[in-house]
Amino acid sequence: MSDLICIGAVAGAFGVRGEVRLKSFCANPEDIATYGPLSSEDGSQSYTVSLTSVVKNGFAARLGGVETKEQADALKGLRLFAPRDRLPSLPDDEYYHADLIGLDVYDTGGTLLGQVKSVQNHGAADLLELHGPGMKNTVLLPFTLAAVPTVDLEQGRIIADPPEGLF
Repeated sequence: MSDLICIGAVAGAFGVRGEVRLKSFCANPEDIATYGPLSSEDGSQSYTVSLTSVVKNGFAARLGGVETKEQADALKGLRLFAPRDRLPSLPDDEYYHADLIGLDVYDTGGTLLGQVKSVQNHGAADLLELHGPGMKNTVLLPFTLAAVPTVDLEQGRIIADPPEGLF
């Protein structure tokens, strides 16, 4: 399991005074400001976060050390990470996406179906994007209790009962 969890991303500059448009991936979006300072994935950059207002699809925010629109523009696409120990512990049936990526997925008979490439959400529910041997394309498995009855982080595997015809 990764020590850093992605909790937000910079969507670009907001205004001309160095503010950024910030997308939060937190369950309570405004909590992104409480887990700081946040860092880049490699840890080479670190930023304090101060939310200034709510904007469409996120927040306007000030990042420590970012003073100009040009500096804010240069950060577009930057994913922001917090150390796992600063984040709340999750209930037994909830997982950080970072913990699911890379897990092997087996069917209820023990046959390897593939490996989790990413976790996606297009509005309705989370989907596990699987790839693996014998697959021409990735497969999107609904991340529901019916389709994924078991997630075993200690063993590094997921047991799935995929809908008929998915594989």
